[in-house]
Amino acid sequence: MSVQVETLEKLERRITLTLPTDTIKSEVETRLKRLARTVKADGFRPGKVPMSVVAQRYGYSVHYEVMNDKVGEKFNEAVNEAKLRVAGAPRITEKDGAPEGQVAFDATFEVYPEVKLGDLSAAEVERVSTEVTDAAIDKTLDILRKQRRTFQQRAAADGAAEGDRVTIDFEGKIDGVPFEGGKAEGFQFIIGEGQMLEQFDQAVRGMKAGESKTFPLQFPADYHGKDVAGKEADFLVTLKKVEAQHLPDINEALAKSLGIKDGTVEALRADIKKNLEREVKFRVLARNKSSVMEALIKVAELDVPKALVAGEVERMTEAARADLKKRGVKDAENAPIPAEIFEPQAERRVRLGLVVGELVRANNLQAKPEQLQAHIEEMAQSYERPAEVVRWYLGDRSRMAEVEAVVIENNVAEFVMAKAKVADKVVPFDELMVG
Repeated sequence: MSVQVETLEKLERRITLTLPTDTIKSEVETRLKRLARTVKADGFRPGKVPMSVVAQRYGYSVHYEVMNDKVGEKFNEAVNEAKLRVAGAPRITEKDGAPEGQVAFDATFEVYPEVKLGDLSAAEVERVSTEVTDAAIDKTLDILRKQRRTFQQRAAADGAAEGDRVTIDFEGKIDGVPFEGGKAEGFQFIIGEGQMLEQFDQAVRGMKAGESKTFPLQFPADYHGKDVAGKEADFLVTLKKVEAQHLPDINEALAKSLGIKDGTVEALRADIKKNLEREVKFRVLARNKSSVMEALIKVAELDVPKALVAGEVERMTEAARADLKKRGVKDAENAPIPAEIFEPQAERRVRLGLVVGELVRANNLQAKPEQLQAHIEEMAQSYERPAEVVRWYLGDRSRMAEVEAVVIENNVAEFVMAKAKVADKVVPFDELMVG
């Protein structure tokens, strides 16, 4: 058959599909006869229901099913013959004026665009690097010590100081009226660790067990509690207990408690450095990939199929609803989430996916088996039982698909870096870990 493809605009195409009515009628009869073997109806034994009754009850739904199937088959044949790559599902509408004995449909759809990658040598990419210094190791050691700290009650004459854990009762009022969430008893927090607003933290410093104090507190305008944001409250605080913290010494006992077999501080620091270098490597790679992807979007030229963007918006909306449900939001599946808030991000994702896909295809950047294995083994090293983690990944197709996507992105980043204008930048360890 000869397929006539009409170009509507940019990526939109239309083709006309025709089907013989006899073919549809014959298939409907065949399916109704097959259905009659098992259908049940009052007053008839199974398999003995008259065809007239079967047709009356199921004729419309079977006819609809046949039309869908036959039009779908015809559409697939047509686009295959025309060598078209269809993006998204087609819109099918019945067409008037079909020849006698035929039924006609218009199928309107989008095709995948031609992706022009542009001149990669003109792309500008920032490549960051970070060194794991002794200071970074020291900071990590401090975090590990804090996780194992103990607290001991201070003498009655001692005032609360930086790093102390205090137990308090408090009540806040705005214009003399208590507000929701402004009262607690036996509440604990550690001074100087940012658990409380700075004014609250400062007010408690120096207080002794048994003392009470009233002080004003100005809530920030962007405070998460909207009812009190930007308002001033008066707080009454009673200090019940003050406890000084004790950090374990950096010694063999600490090393052994952290799983270091030989128990030496040197081995502990080496282990911390190894783990930090692994984390730094992944973060640097992610940041550099982000820079590459941004550069690719700038140099590539293509039209983005609306159908693919709509599909991505739908997936993002469903993910948002799933997140709301996970957070305990009532009736989250029906939450009114406007699609337009996702459209810019969805368009970017689709655009980037098409560009990366073309780059991979044109330059044979697919993930190789040995790359997949190496990536999984490297990720597994941060767990207690690496071999189990490797088996966990290898035993599930969806998890392997995620690994494959990451490896492909790594290949793309390496390929682009070799051709682009690269500006190297050393990023401090703390900045990388926060970003």
